[in-house]
Amino acid sequence: MSFHNSSSAADITEVEKRRMSDVHGLDIDERDRDLLQRQRELEDLDDNTKLNWEMIKKLTVCGVAFLNDAYDMFAINIVAMILGFVYYNDAEGAEQNTVPKKWDTLIKIAVQIGCLLGQLVLGRLGDKVGRTTVYSASLMIAIITTIASAFSNSMVKGFNVFVVLFIWRVLLGFGIGGDYPLTATIVSEYASPKNRGKLMSAVFACQGFGNVLAPIVGIIVTACFKSAIDDDVRNLDYVWRLIIGLGCIPGVATLYWRLTMEDSKRFQLESAKAAAANADEDMQREKLLAKQHFAEDNMQEEGLLESPNTVLNVALADDKPRRAKTFGQYFSEWRHLKVLLGTSIAWFALDVAFYGINLNSAVVIDAIGFAGDLYKDKPSHFIIRNCLGNIIINILGSVPGYWISVFTIERLGRKTIQLMGFAMLTILYIVLGFAYHKILDKSVAGFIVLFTLAQLFQNFGPNVTTFVIPGEVFPTRFRSTAHGISAAAGKLGAIVAQGGFMQLKDRGGKNQFIDHLLEIFALFMLIGFFVTFWIPESKGKTLEEICDESEEYY
Repeated sequence: MSFHNSSSAADITEVEKRRMSDVHGLDIDERDRDLLQRQRELEDLDDNTKLNWEMIKKLTVCGVAFLNDAYDMFAINIVAMILGFVYYNDAEGAEQNTVPKKWDTLIKIAVQIGCLLGQLVLGRLGDKVGRTTVYSASLMIAIITTIASAFSNSMVKGFNVFVVLFIWRVLLGFGIGGDYPLTATIVSEYASPKNRGKLMSAVFACQGFGNVLAPIVGIIVTACFKSAIDDDVRNLDYVWRLIIGLGCIPGVATLYWRLTMEDSKRFQLESAKAAAANADEDMQREKLLAKQHFAEDNMQEEGLLESPNTVLNVALADDKPRRAKTFGQYFSEWRHLKVLLGTSIAWFALDVAFYGINLNSAVVIDAIGFAGDLYKDKPSHFIIRNCLGNIIINILGSVPGYWISVFTIERLGRKTIQLMGFAMLTILYIVLGFAYHKILDKSVAGFIVLFTLAQLFQNFGPNVTTFVIPGEVFPTRFRSTAHGISAAAGKLGAIVAQGGFMQLKDRGGKNQFIDHLLEIFALFMLIGFFVTFWIPESKGKTLEEICDESEEYY
């Protein structure tokens, strides 16, 4: 049902009046005129959307947000490597210069746990309180916790630096988590159907620059302390703190712009439309209760009613919170629920592989011969070489994949890119998994090509589209909530990968189980491929056309 597709607004009003009169036996005032006007205003928004300075400023803020988020999330690979030199330099044997697995896992999944919570809580608040208000709060949380993370230290017995770092990074993740649903909804509600996918993809593609920026900063800071590190490895303690702390600079630089952002006209109109519907329902409830009181008095006089509260209780039976009722009503229909399941399961499946590989990039760098010797190399040389390996991996496949998506998403469509990406990843992970050791033994160059292709099709594929699609396919009144649920499912996949599957990578010897992990990842890519068919194509459509945004759901 859509107002602008109806033949006549007057016909709808008359039909609705008769229906309500038949049900309640009331004389209903005109209730649709204001709602119809707001619906028309929503539909006219896309025709008047132009790229101007205000939109450029918003896109810059959103792009920097994802650059900052990616830096904060993936810099932990470098930090974990440095922490091994700082705290385990005196260990013996294979444990020397290496963070124990339990602490390594703890600090790597911390942000993912926080993100999951932040996406659910701040995503919901984005619909309830307003996009930009919560968006500003999420950045302030991220800035404060980034600085606090850099000052992590052992406090009391049993509360070492890793535990403190874990706590601060969970809180950091909570702030970062809000950026996912709020950035997506802000950009989608400002953009026109012609370039909405391109702009959302471009904002998300800044994540690729953040992935590259982290190792670049790692190289620069390590080089600045090179002589001091070579004299005393404990001077690396300054390096990892600086790498983390410098992550707050992009956020601080854009804080003012984020604080002064306004909610989109679409969100304001939709909120006003919902308020008008709720106000009308309150008026109808008051009329109904008045009529029920009148009926009770008459029935009591005639001795037909035993309890004066019987009719009143019936009248109040439907008095439930509007927002909860609307969300439940909308997703109680399979045609809508399957879309939410599709976006959530696809994101979960992707992130099992995406974070399983990227949060353990040291494994891949070692496989391609760029890791150096942990025990013989100077710490500064070892760290710089690993950072260079990270940069190479990202520049070869990851960053180009993001921008291929940006320039093709409006032509190919979101669903096509996601299906193609999942299909190619399934094939590539099967090849890499079942021939992992044979490829490495015979051709390291061949392995690098296959891994680069996998990185390419992650980003020219579901990594971009799983972010874009949930920002388009849900109604405005709970777009942020639904996007947050989808993104949280993705972070659950990251936690499963890091806390579960990747703990098996050394089963049978160092990196001996990676081939089987790649085979498992291939299965998840296949699952992502099939659930994509539950998702509608949103290319070229207005947000109101994509969703069933009609007055009946208020």
